[in-house]
Amino acid sequence: MKKILIAIFASLLFLSCSKNTENNTIKFWHFWSEPSQKQALLELISQFEKKYNCKVELTELSWNDGKTKLIAAFNSGTAPDVLELGSDWVAQFSSSNVLKALNADSFDIKKFIPFSLEPSYWNNNLYAIPWVVDTRVLFFNRELLNKAGRDGNPPTTMSELLEMARAVHLGNDIYGFGANGADPHRLYKKILTFFWTFGGDVFSPNGDLVLASPQNASALSFYKELSKFGMIETQRQLDAAFVQGKIAFWISGGWLIQKIQNENPKLNYGISTIPSYQNNSGVSFAGGEYLAINNKTKNYSLAAELVKFLTDGKNSVEFCKKVNEAGFPADKNYFKNDILLSSESKRAFAEQLLSARMTPVHPHWLEIEEIIENAVVEVLYDKIDAFTALKDAQNQIQSLLDKK
Repeated sequence: MKKILIAIFASLLFLSCSKNTENNTIKFWHFWSEPSQKQALLELISQFEKKYNCKVELTELSWNDGKTKLIAAFNSGTAPDVLELGSDWVAQFSSSNVLKALNADSFDIKKFIPFSLEPSYWNNNLYAIPWVVDTRVLFFNRELLNKAGRDGNPPTTMSELLEMARAVHLGNDIYGFGANGADPHRLYKKILTFFWTFGGDVFSPNGDLVLASPQNASALSFYKELSKFGMIETQRQLDAAFVQGKIAFWISGGWLIQKIQNENPKLNYGISTIPSYQNNSGVSFAGGEYLAINNKTKNYSLAAELVKFLTDGKNSVEFCKKVNEAGFPADKNYFKNDILLSSESKRAFAEQLLSARMTPVHPHWLEIEEIIENAVVEVLYDKIDAFTALKDAQNQIQSLLDKK
């Protein structure tokens, strides 16, 4: 009888342990696939696993096809418990009933930078938590400016930017400005910077389309004028050309700093905020990474703890210290960390974030951005004037929205 009881107890213990192991395992899909990025993330995940005696199964995604894989996973019922989303994707997933609605109080939502919270909500419900935020700034080549008879300092106004780009531009090997041409999911980030700085927008505060405005037409015409004294290419090609010392002015992100350090550390360059226009400060594009939870997760408690852990400023700031392109913690208590701001370049990014905006929160933004990008390309290559291009684009977007 004693042996039977021992056997029963052992069997129950095995089943209990098996169930406990299953309950303490969650899946997390993310986009930090570079070696240094993976290592920094793994260090945080290891701390979390130790703290909660659990296992986090990581899957790396790429920005090229990651969204497609996530959509396929949700359609097939194989989506992860926790997922990372870019700021301009959140609305599409939030509006599709695939994400868990979250309690703002349990995630201490008030600790995050206000502008980072805009993509977090859909129909007044919270669906994603801000993790890290970043922006784009103006990179400039001091040596090219000096050779053109300038003092090597960056422009402070848009008119100065145009004048300096014209002065530097030689064509062939030396260009005044890097103009993003046809480049899906990247061009819109550049043109929005000019729209906003010139006082324009895509939607009004009440949600009406205002793309075909005089302000946006002026901004697009200005971008077209700048391109005459520049290289029209993809972001990847323009990053490479700037590193090679061929471009005087180029709007890019934190990843370019590391690229310069790796490939041309002697490049004499500087970083500044976006130039102003009339009475408007230069407004740049702000992006961010967000963490969300699968609406059908079987382990919400552990998934929620992972989201809280990673977005906690004391953890996200450690990630940002090791991954330059991660930017800054969305937790405002750690946004101005002394170590992050110890370099001149990071201070410029932090200053620009004070005058930056995120993509309009709209479930069909990816379709809208494509229409805007096509209009910009038409103007860049002299196929149509700025106002007509924007008017046509606005009509296309309105037709798209009317069908939804």
